[in-house]
Amino acid sequence: MPLKKSCLPNQSTLNWEAPTLVAGVDEAGRGPLAGPVFAAAVILDELVPDPGLTDSKLLSAKKRAYLYEHIKAHALAFSVGQSSVEEIDRMNILQATLLAMQRAVKGLRLKPGKVLVDGNRLPLLDVRSEAVVKGDRTVACISAASILAKVERDKWCEQIHHDWPAYGFAQHKGYGTAQHLQVLEHFGPTPWHRKSFAPVASAIQRLSKT
Repeated sequence: MPLKKSCLPNQSTLNWEAPTLVAGVDEAGRGPLAGPVFAAAVILDELVPDPGLTDSKLLSAKKRAYLYEHIKAHALAFSVGQSSVEEIDRMNILQATLLAMQRAVKGLRLKPGKVLVDGNRLPLLDVRSEAVVKGDRTVACISAASILAKVERDKWCEQIHHDWPAYGFAQHKGYGTAQHLQVLEHFGPTPWHRKSFAPVASAIQRLSKT
């Protein structure tokens, strides 16, 4: 006797995830030898067209500046957090970066239902979160966060440049360029240098022997 076909209708897979505010998070300044590490969190308005958001490192300074102002004007919420040089030296750069991200999320005026973080590590948060590798290039709210964090840190470097012009912070933004390393060897570190980073520690050690 042939089997009867089921009378149950075919059921499509449903997305039970309720609409919620999504925040993107990214950092700027993990690699430099000096200065705080910055992180930003951004909740975009989905009704505002994408103005061309992407990884901040792929943008010109002029384009970053334009998008920085656009994000601040049109995002539903944004926040920038940072971890100090002292915190970086005390807890290491990874943990300090996660702390800056946590501070950025906590600083949002609206509480997100979900947080998307660039990379493969997550800060400790009280909301659902997900790490997205290369998210700064593929997820608009993370791209926006990368731009805010980068511009804010660059502004910090330009301010410090006025106090320590010989070090060239406005040009290299704290990264270990040949110029920066040469000045570091000659003059030693500023209070803003990360003493736990090998080139800085090496410069301190050499100067202590002279």
